[in-house]
Amino acid sequence: MLHKATVLCLLLTHFLELILHINAKIPAIIVFGDSSVDSGNNNYIPTVLKSNFEPYGRDFYGKKPTGRFCNGRLPTDIISEAFGLKQSIPAFLDPTYNISHFATGVCFASAGTGYDNVTSSVLSVIPLWKEVEYFKEYQKQLRSYLGNEKAEEVISEALYLISIGTNDFLENYYTIPVRSSQYDVGAYEDFLVTIAKDFVTELYQLGARKLSLGGLPPMGCLPLERTTNLLFGGGCIEKYNDVAKEVNEKLGGLVEELNMELKGARVVFSNPYYILLGVIKKPSSFGFESAGVACCATGLYEMSYLCNKNNPCTCKDANKYVFWDAFHPTEKTNGIAARHLVQTTLAEFFYDK
Repeated sequence: MLHKATVLCLLLTHFLELILHINAKIPAIIVFGDSSVDSGNNNYIPTVLKSNFEPYGRDFYGKKPTGRFCNGRLPTDIISEAFGLKQSIPAFLDPTYNISHFATGVCFASAGTGYDNVTSSVLSVIPLWKEVEYFKEYQKQLRSYLGNEKAEEVISEALYLISIGTNDFLENYYTIPVRSSQYDVGAYEDFLVTIAKDFVTELYQLGARKLSLGGLPPMGCLPLERTTNLLFGGGCIEKYNDVAKEVNEKLGGLVEELNMELKGARVVFSNPYYILLGVIKKPSSFGFESAGVACCATGLYEMSYLCNKNNPCTCKDANKYVFWDAFHPTEKTNGIAARHLVQTTLAEFFYDK
């Protein structure tokens, strides 16, 4: 039996979620970023980085792959539901959806992208500037669908979720000799933060007022990175984790700066680092059995096409694993992170101010 204190904690958490749900005032969730939040845009571009095949999506609604790099839902899907909106956010490039679906939630994210345009070029995915162009097209469609006044209300009252940055280091800086030959790591961090500032400022100029800027996870603890560290025991690569913490500190400072500079804006810093690190370091405390390897295939290095239905090593129950593939969390982990953010940094958006 669960300890009484644990039961009480769960009841209080559920009660808080009900209160927040009742008071939610957000008309739409609008998403920018990388594979941590891409709900399927990469399905419709010429890139090798896709996940629209089994076993991806096996625990999603209808048990079908959607292009999400997960066995089920992403944090943004879960956050959308917490705000009383749809249970999953559609990808803007998915032709099976239209503006009637996008009016309450839309995703412009692209797996493999980053703040840096060099990052998106590595695997020929959608650069961040192009995500903004899609947003502008969305605004035109929204005005045509709702009328100017209602559309402007949705644009200004929507919650903008931004999750990006890991690929700039693991896919770019530490992998190809371009940026690493131009910048030391601290200078590259500053370079990315400057891009982040310009990006948020542009969204503000386009009408966004409620924004969540996401931080980096403990990227040195991803199974893929731990596999490269097998000669040293397979532990987390602390150098990468230190970089993530440095970037997060700088992004936190940026958010303070933006709130002073952007009149009428409410920008929060949603830091997933410590909640995810806690899950990784003590998985059993969250009901997991494995954090060092992923569910799909051997769990050591596979993602995208290497994580496919023909691999007999894929686990039967993803809920026992912190990670789905060697780079991405399971739906269960996404839920833990999403609910943590809903109850902390995002809680203020549940109320009119």
